[in-house]
Amino acid sequence: MSSPTDHHASAYRSAGVDYRALDAGKREALNAALTTSSLLTLRGGRALDDSRGETAFVFELAGRTLAFVLEGLGTKSMIARQVEDSLGCAVYGHVGYDTVAAIVNDLCCVGALPLVVSAYFVIGSSDWHVHPERQTALVRGWQEACDCAGATWGGGESPSLPGLVAPDEIELAGSAVGVVPTGHSPILGVDLASGDEIVFVASTGLHANGASLARKIALELPDRYATVLPSGRTFGEALLDRSAIYVPLVSALITSGIDIHYLSHITGHGFQKLMRARQALTYNITELPPVPEVLSFMVQHAEMSPTEAYSTFNMGCGFAIYCKAGQGPEVVRVARDVGLDAIVAGFVDAGPRRVILPNDVTFENGDMDLAPRQAA
Repeated sequence: MSSPTDHHASAYRSAGVDYRALDAGKREALNAALTTSSLLTLRGGRALDDSRGETAFVFELAGRTLAFVLEGLGTKSMIARQVEDSLGCAVYGHVGYDTVAAIVNDLCCVGALPLVVSAYFVIGSSDWHVHPERQTALVRGWQEACDCAGATWGGGESPSLPGLVAPDEIELAGSAVGVVPTGHSPILGVDLASGDEIVFVASTGLHANGASLARKIALELPDRYATVLPSGRTFGEALLDRSAIYVPLVSALITSGIDIHYLSHITGHGFQKLMRARQALTYNITELPPVPEVLSFMVQHAEMSPTEAYSTFNMGCGFAIYCKAGQGPEVVRVARDVGLDAIVAGFVDAGPRRVILPNDVTFENGDMDLAPRQAA
């Protein structure tokens, strides 16, 4: 019998992404990183190794709890380049915004609010700047995302790497440091328990995950990115809808008094990310969110099974919040107060580490494992 990972691989692996191989590489790096934790004490700090395998690294220094993350946009910038002729240079503002969103959404999962974001803009040739409006749009989108996240843009690096990056492409990535508000502990899942409620917060579309498969699908369509969706929008336009930034929501939740036990940014691995925490717990999902049109279109075109779809895309859930039993409706209210749709989608139960969806999809413990294999 094939596993969910085997089903998932048939679509996304064909687009050049194999999570099983990627996760093995991540675990090896985490194991090596653990051996360096004691070095932080030489600078008066302390590594919180329970954060290893989470979306951001957490450490203590000078009486404060800080977090650091480095993240990239992936190949979505290639979509912007491919639709530039039809949609204009403004598309680079969207992918600039998306890159910051990917960074700060990972950072805030550990309960840290971003202080400084730095940029990494890599081009294959200085000819990328022949159209200066590209750079203007990119900078404006990055700045707008920093404003939304409440983060200072601290600087960055913008090398030209001919031979390593294609001449007409740009790679977008960056890093951020954040702080856990005074009086609060980092959110690392240690309080997760049977009975906790799970709230899904809506995505706005593709976000930063699945772009490689989207590009593959576009090549198979007669009209490529100009393909018209049922709503009348083009495929390319819908793919570049800006990602949601969840920092304002996390900030509001921290100060609300709601008992938040865990936060998960639903990106790579799709709904498998619901069991990112290490505990042996079962995540029962009883209600699924509406699926954005562009994701439904890709699932249909690629003839993906529900298992493939929910282990590849965010499928309408960009962020998951795990809270004490009975507090889910209050989380939904706070989300709506900051302009985000949300639903109480399920609950945590005792049992093996797995995710159970109401469409007969189940993800088991072995389908996603990002924890290091050994202690420092």
